Order: sequence, then structure tokens, then C-alpha cells
Amino acid sequence: MLFDYDVNDLGSIFTYAKRLEGQTFQNIEDQYEASLRKGYFDDDPKDKGSSMVSDTELIYDNTSVAKIPSKKAKGQLGNLLETHYFGYDANGNQQADFVSVGVELKATPIDLTKKGGMRAGERLSITNISYTEPVIENFYNSHVWEKIHKILLIQYLRDRTKDRMDYIIKFVNMFTPPANDLKIIEADYEYINNKLKDGLAHELSEGDTMYLGACTKGSTAERSWRPQYYGEHIQAKKRNYCLKQSYMNYVLNEYVLKGKVPFDGVLHNIGSEDSLLSEKELENKRFEEILIGRIDRYKGKSDEELCKVFDRPYNNNKAQWSDLSYRMLGLKSNHAEELTKAGIKVKSIRIEANGSIKESMPLPAFEFRKFAEEDWDNSELYNYLENQKYFFVVYKKIGSKYHLVGAQLWNMPQKDIEEKVRPGWQQIHDKLIDGICFTKKRDKNGKLIIANDLPKKTNNDIIHIRPHAPKAAYRLDDGTVIGDMKDADELPDGQWMTKQSMWINNDYILSQLKVK
Repeated sequence: MLFDYDVNDLGSIFTYAKRLEGQTFQNIEDQYEASLRKGYFDDDPKDKGSSMVSDTELIYDNTSVAKIPSKKAKGQLGNLLETHYFGYDANGNQQADFVSVGVELKATPIDLTKKGGMRAGERLSITNISYTEPVIENFYNSHVWEKIHKILLIQYLRDRTKDRMDYIIKFVNMFTPPANDLKIIEADYEYINNKLKDGLAHELSEGDTMYLGACTKGSTAERSWRPQYYGEHIQAKKRNYCLKQSYMNYVLNEYVLKGKVPFDGVLHNIGSEDSLLSEKELENKRFEEILIGRIDRYKGKSDEELCKVFDRPYNNNKAQWSDLSYRMLGLKSNHAEELTKAGIKVKSIRIEANGSIKESMPLPAFEFRKFAEEDWDNSELYNYLENQKYFFVVYKKIGSKYHLVGAQLWNMPQKDIEEKVRPGWQQIHDKLIDGICFTKKRDKNGKLIIANDLPKKTNNDIIHIRPHAPKAAYRLDDGTVIGDMKDADELPDGQWMTKQSMWINNDYILSQLKVK
């Protein structure tokens, strides 16, 4: 029966919530429509001589049942659970949803991977970042802590081939970030607040921090900008505190799927065998300081000397410098718990003797048609650069060997994303819509070569586009076919050309290095 739980009893709330597992949202809607009760209250309406309770029936804590918004609205599924299953108003206030026991309900999607696994579908939005009042200095007095201290985490399987009401709820758990995570989250909270107090909210990026991010809220159109509380009240994008998608992906795969979800002191110091940081280290140093400190122990050593230290062959293949970087951190690969949660990629960078970097840095490949249908604010490139953080381990060539010069954590500054990357993205986007012009010529051996008029590396200070396939492949309107179409992708106009990806320019990466 709907609403037959005790709002003042955490165990009762959780037991009632577990009944959601295996149900679709349509199942819940059907139960609601068939129910005499339309909200949470102590007495059955039949005992009051009533056959129906209206959608504005008052429930606990002086809130009321709200009507469900459009099924197309983001967050509609979570609102449906709040109003039609738990029977309270989805009012978006700063207090926890179940005030008397301090529990916050969070519904979030999970997606199936191509290999049949599961991954978090998105970041977990926590609460808004206020531009109208001073920050709360102490993390444990903040709305963020109030919202994540006891999370009723409801995860549903998203299948975009189905109507959203047919999505199945897979997992229901009570969740609190474990102790080591909270130390990092607290440091992230402090970082974000310091930016706010400096009047630099317009420079915030989700990639600035480790687990707790400052994510954009909805559209980044002009109506979503607000003057800041601090400094010169410069306009800044509306943002929310969130647990990053990389963090939620770890929670799903290492906690939920393995049946060891930490909650409010139970398994509170949980950590995997791949944990990079100890609780003792985090008591005295920040995440960044620990990582850089581990690299700095070997500063000045050549790659050959490092190979001897870690008893590995000195073979100068491309993987050698990455492998050395992991070993200096105390890892075998990029799969350390904390790096995975923070979505940090370890990148080894080699500076040549003349001070240049040979290689640009690849970004994920994209599909032409999907790219052309995007707008900047919701584009894959913006989302990637807004979120991605790198740990650069830098080597410099001295004589015939590369010597370790240091390390740094880096994410692209918001100013560069908006003022430089955005115009470059727009130029490529517009060319895809207008149509790419192809020209043909023969090389000295008579081989047919097809050139295009996509923007070149020299057209943008930060990004460029280049092929993302081993061989060239084209199928043009005039009947020309070159290569295997598995190496090509369809353009908006129906022609096919070699798959492409974005790259970050090598000279821009060099300009961002603090250690050279």
C-alpha cells in the first residue's frame, strides 16, 4: 500500500523504498492513480469518511503534494517518486527531504555499456551554489553536508529506446561518502568557496576539483547568469554543487554492484586494494600535495635511472614514460581508487631539448551528425573539457635522455574554454552544417588524395580537428569511394569521410605547464 511508512523512522523509510527495486515508473504512477491516498498522512481517508484526497492535501512538515511537471522535464522521474510514492512536495528547499531523520532522496540514471557493464549516467546534483548570500565556511554546517550525510540513492536503468516511464528502478541504497572521500570532498568545498569569496565564480569549472564539483545548472544562456554576491558582482553562470559523474560511477561499480555501500559510519573507512591515499596522509595534506610529492621524490632522475629504480627494461617505447609515472605514484595503472573517483587521467609529457612538445593531446572521437545537432552549451566537447582533470608528469630531454622535472594537476581554465575553444568548436560545427568542400589530387605515385576545407590547426590557439582512423576513407556524392567505410563516418549531407576527433594543440599544452 502506498505511503505506509513512518517518516520519523529511517528503517521504515528504507524498507518502504526497497520495494521500488524492479518496478518501473509507470508501475508507481498506476499505483498512485488507483490509491485512495494521494499523500503522506497518518490516517486512512476511509476512516475520515472521504473517498479521495486532493493533490493539495497537506502532509508532514507543512508541505503539500505537488502536481507532476511535464514528463519531458529534467528531474521529472525523481519528482514522481517524491510526490507519488513518498507523498511529499518536491519543493527544492535546502533542507533534507525527510527532515526528521536527515535523509535526502536522490534518483539518478545508470546506463549499460557496450560491453554489458553499467556506468553512472550523470553527475549527482546536490544543491545550488548561492550568489545571494555569504558562503557557509564550515563544511559540516553547510547545505552540502546536510544533503549528502544520508542519501537515499535510487538508481534506475536508462534505456533511450523506451518511454521514460518504462525505465526500471534497479538499486535502492542508503549511502554516505566514506571517511577518506569526505576529506577530499571537504577540500573541494573549501576550494569552491574560496573562488566564490574572491569574486571569481565566473572562473569556476567542474574540472577544478576532485569529487565535489561546481556544475553548470541547466542552460548557460543569458537568463542563467547571475551577479555574484562577492567582489565586483560580476555575472556568473548558475552552478550547483554535485558529486561528479566519475565519482558516481565508482560508487555504482565498486560499492553498489559489490554490495558494500557505505552509510553513516557503517563501512565508513571503506577502501579498495587499489587505494592510492592513506587516511593518515589525508589528515595532513591535500590530495594534490600527496600526488605531486610522490613524483617530486624522483625529480632530476633520467628515464634510464628510473627504469633501474623500478626494475623495468629501458626500451624507449611510447609506454615507458607512462609506466614510470604510474610506478612513481605507487600504481600499476590508471585505475587507482582516488584517480577513478576524480576522473583524473595521468599524462606523461616530454619536452624536447629545444623546449617544444612534439605531440598534441587527443580528445574523444565524435560522430559528425551528432556533432552537427549539438549546441555548444550541451556539446560533448564542452562537457568533456568542463569536467576533465589531468595529472601531468613532465620530462625534459637533456642530452640523449629525458629527465623528470616535476608534475602538476591541470584542467582547462573556464576562460579558455569559453573564449577560445568555443569559437573553434563553432567554426567546425558551422562547416559541418554548411557542407564540407572536397578537392581531389594525385600524389607523385598517382594515388588519389582527397583534401577538405575543415578548419586547420592554425585556425585556433587551443584545439584542432584531425583524422581518428588508421586509413583514409571517403564516399562522396560524385561516386568516389576510397578505403573501408569502417574507418569513415556519415556527414550531415549524406557523404562519408574519415572519422575525426579533436586534439589539444601541443604548443597550448606547453604554455600551461608550470614545471618545465
